[in-house]
Amino acid sequence: MSEQKKEKLRHLGRGLESLLGPITVSTDTTIEPLGGSVSDANFPPDKELRDSLREISITSISPNPHQARTVWDEAELVELAESIKANGIIQPIVVRRAGSGFELIAGERRLKAAQIASLTTIPALVRRASDEQMHELSLVENIHRADLNPIERAKAYQRYISEFSLTQVEAAERLGEDRSVVANYLRLLDLPEEIKQMLAGGQLSMGHARAILGLPTDELRRKLANRAMAGRLSVREVERLVRKFLDGIGQTKPTARIKPAHIVDLEDKLSTQLGTRVTIETRKNGQRGKIIIEFYSLDEFDNITERIGLACEPT
Repeated sequence: MSEQKKEKLRHLGRGLESLLGPITVSTDTTIEPLGGSVSDANFPPDKELRDSLREISITSISPNPHQARTVWDEAELVELAESIKANGIIQPIVVRRAGSGFELIAGERRLKAAQIASLTTIPALVRRASDEQMHELSLVENIHRADLNPIERAKAYQRYISEFSLTQVEAAERLGEDRSVVANYLRLLDLPEEIKQMLAGGQLSMGHARAILGLPTDELRRKLANRAMAGRLSVREVERLVRKFLDGIGQTKPTARIKPAHIVDLEDKLSTQLGTRVTIETRKNGQRGKIIIEFYSLDEFDNITERIGLACEPT
């Protein structure tokens, strides 16, 4: 596993830990039966957790209303059901009390597979959880397991932010995510419905979509998405097509007045430093103006900001 992947998992783990309490690893290999007494050393310092593991009836469990996943792989569920028949359920689901029964917090895939395996009961941790905590835990669990397609994940972020009146920064902090990750997924919801379906179905990747978002109209985005899917274009190929189109738009603009040589030289130096086109426009006899830094994908934008950050670091 790469260091970047390890760091991401550690980062997301903080989101789980904030909801379930500190996570500790026991060195005791003895497993007590459900209902048996287990020493405090085998549990996190959480009084509720100590006696919360129990076997409950599957029919008493209602689904999580905040479940982010809408697409389930039936073949994978059947495969998991066969594993459950052979080995049982190794990891309990998490529920909360709801009326005379229970409401699922996390573990819907295991619950569905248990139903396919014709089990009548399932091991579960019974926890107290608010609606907000249920939503957080369901989303964090799915992100941890990479079970959501990009559109499911984007809609989950949007719903979470909307229902609990959060900013993107607040949502990212609570979920243990980088703000840029949340922002990038939310931008996918600006795509036309046809492209969203391509993303949900796996015909296009997140990288393709982020590049396509650089085009100015939905019609252009649809055309490039169809071309990318039909031609099986790589993300880099799509990025090059977007850049080529945007460069063409720039060339149709009226020719600007001739710039002083020192301004042109400075533009060239900045373009080389940042790896993209940089334009300097001056007015008021050169005493005022603006610097325009162009980017053609979110990945390129991230690279530019990193270079600016490095350039601004004290020497």
